[in-house]
Amino acid sequence: MTDRATPNLPARDLDATTEFYAALGFTATYRDPGWLILERGSLMLEFFPDPGMDPASTAASCCLRVDDLDSLYDTCVGAGLPVTHLGWPRVHPPKVEDSGMRIGYLVDPDGILLRLVQNP
Repeated sequence: MTDRATPNLPARDLDATTEFYAALGFTATYRDPGWLILERGSLMLEFFPDPGMDPASTAASCCLRVDDLDSLYDTCVGAGLPVTHLGWPRVHPPKVEDSGMRIGYLVDPDGILLRLVQNP
């Protein structure tokens, strides 16, 4: 097995989180009342319930480093996510940043920022 890390993220409602990410190609591979694991290929996100979290003020975030950023971005747009800089959920198109990395952004319904980073 390859070393890896998986983000543990808050979710106001695990059912709503499952539904949102299913539209992006994620499948629930584990679920109990206190934990949810979603997978899409080699990507894995883990969620715990936090019904009182505020999407407008959460600092929760993670990076998804992917081989095909354009495909993931197209999936987000195809799922109906608005391409905008306000509100949530939303998606931002990939662009080359000052770091030289090509990055897009996804903000889920709980205000969690997922940086979509193109692997070199």
